[in-house]
Amino acid sequence: MQKILFICSQNKLRSPTAEQIFSETPGLDVLSAGTNNDAITPLTSELIEWADKIFVMENMHREKLRKRFRSSLNGKKIICLGIPDDFSYMDPELITLLKRKVPPFLA
Repeated sequence: MQKILFICSQNKLRSPTAEQIFSETPGLDVLSAGTNNDAITPLTSELIEWADKIFVMENMHREKLRKRFRSSLNGKKIICLGIPDDFSYMDPELITLLKRKVPPFLA
């Protein structure tokens, strides 16, 4: 079982959409979190340590990860999807982007 963590800022739109979409994928255990302190599910070192792969929506999320959780990363693969904060939860265009960008990194 591959453990996947999706990260955005508030954990309201992009990362929960990704969690919802990929939660039904066989062989994946999926969670999501936000880098902001007031996120729905704030990012913790425990979540980072749990994950096999970490997907961030934007480069700023990767930078926040590296600054705040450097000791928890332990060489984990962090993939930036380059998806801006322009979408609502379960937005069809966001779903299309996620389905195109994520699977190549799951093999």
